[in-house]
Amino acid sequence: MARHDRGTRTTAVPAQLIPYPHATPRRGSALQTTLRALESLESLLLRRGNLTARRNAWTAVLEDRQRAKARTEAQRILEAAKTRTPAAT
Repeated sequence: MARHDRGTRTTAVPAQLIPYPHATPRRGSALQTTLRALESLESLLLRRGNLTARRNAWTAVLEDRQRAKARTEAQRILEAAKTRTPAAT
């Protein structure tokens, strides 16, 4: 009868269960994997309507940020134009 040490036993993962065994890990792929896992968990925990509402709210936040950035840039340009002296003729 063979004797097994519980602390040193490892389980090999079959090659067919590894999605891309030939691919090398890239920077950011762990972040993408984590993001996908969180999105999957979110969709399981939240009802569809709640999930849609949250995504719509986030889209609105991003659009507000873009508008604020454009407004700040326009204000900077207007202030620069106002302080510029007219060219002498």
